[in-house]
Amino acid sequence: MTLRLKTLGTALALGVPAALAQFSIGGYGEAVYSYNFYSDAWNRYKNPANFERSHHSRVDLPHVVIYMGYDFGHGWSMGTEIEFEHGGIEAAVEMEDDEGGEYESETERGGEVALEQFWIQKSFSRAFNIRAGHIVVPVGPTNSAHMPTQFFGVYRPVGDATIIPCTWHETGISIHGRAGDWGYEAMLVPGLDSDRFGRDNWVAGGSGSPYEFKIANALAGAARVDWFGVRGLRIGVSGYVGNTFSNTLSQPSDRWKDVKGTLAIGSLDFNYSGHNAIVRGGFIYGHLSDADRITAYNKSMRNDSPAKKTNVASSAVSAGIEAGYNILSLLKAETQRLYVFGRYDYYDSMNTMAGDLLKYDWCGRHRIAAGINYFPIRDIVVKGEYAIGLMRHPYNNEPAVSIGIAYSGFFTRK
Repeated sequence: MTLRLKTLGTALALGVPAALAQFSIGGYGEAVYSYNFYSDAWNRYKNPANFERSHHSRVDLPHVVIYMGYDFGHGWSMGTEIEFEHGGIEAAVEMEDDEGGEYESETERGGEVALEQFWIQKSFSRAFNIRAGHIVVPVGPTNSAHMPTQFFGVYRPVGDATIIPCTWHETGISIHGRAGDWGYEAMLVPGLDSDRFGRDNWVAGGSGSPYEFKIANALAGAARVDWFGVRGLRIGVSGYVGNTFSNTLSQPSDRWKDVKGTLAIGSLDFNYSGHNAIVRGGFIYGHLSDADRITAYNKSMRNDSPAKKTNVASSAVSAGIEAGYNILSLLKAETQRLYVFGRYDYYDSMNTMAGDLLKYDWCGRHRIAAGINYFPIRDIVVKGEYAIGLMRHPYNNEPAVSIGIAYSGFFTRK
């Protein structure tokens, strides 16, 4: 999300000191509970008949984010975003009395803490800005609209997050702006790392790095164009292209010298808001060259390497649409909204396979969901949802009931 910086004039009118007037802080967060009428066992797809009556429940903090930004003046600004996923990480060193007083490191809670954005921007005009640093790659419907107030489901649209990174952030440089009915962004970033491509999430794991740095032997380009020509409607197209195989810490032998792993992703999405209704939808298709060679290479790596060592598809697909209507508009409510919504998704992280690689049918599914989003005020939403993943035979369908509460906003806004 682009940080909105308060203007100096407005802040001074409110009696805010000049230094603080240039500062902005905000964020978003989600707390959720799900009761899943299916098993979470690792082998539930291997022996589906053994898990027909299984169930489990979960609580989670999927994303808690703090934004901070500063306007230095003369067109220069800075933005940061720190994200705690799934509650962050709780680790400690303890002395174990029953083990001879040995020091032992323990992880008490899983999760991730990530610097999702850090950028410095020079703005020349509304139509032309240059941004450099760690930035969001706005490819696909969800990466450009990933806050909990920007989608109806309790969780982010699962299809998008299954096949590409979400939220996708890289260190690079971009130009962006808006002129008339058009908005654009184009960027140069490091390519994804094919070491961490895999069966379940296709190329989604390739944006992170298990090292203290991000390998950038191969660069990639990403771009997005949005059209706002009709009131309440936005239509966007986005894409990404770059090689992936050379972004590895290991040194492939001459046997692999012709492998490029060129990844191309294209996406179309839209958002309409009007007449007390919201309709959103999007489509993503991606193709990876040399997928069979990448699979063979990853499986040949050492057991202690970060490679997933599973079959990688040559293409993946995701499509989804959701629509909601504010029924409180019938009661002429002005400050509160209650959307009743439905959503449909189809996604497959193994859409097509290269060579003789085995395809796993459980990687593709339809998903239907329905629920409510209640906004007591603009920046807070309470969500409830029933969803079912419709699986191919012989796998068990995956129904679930989820509830959640979330916020998204800027604390320095008047």
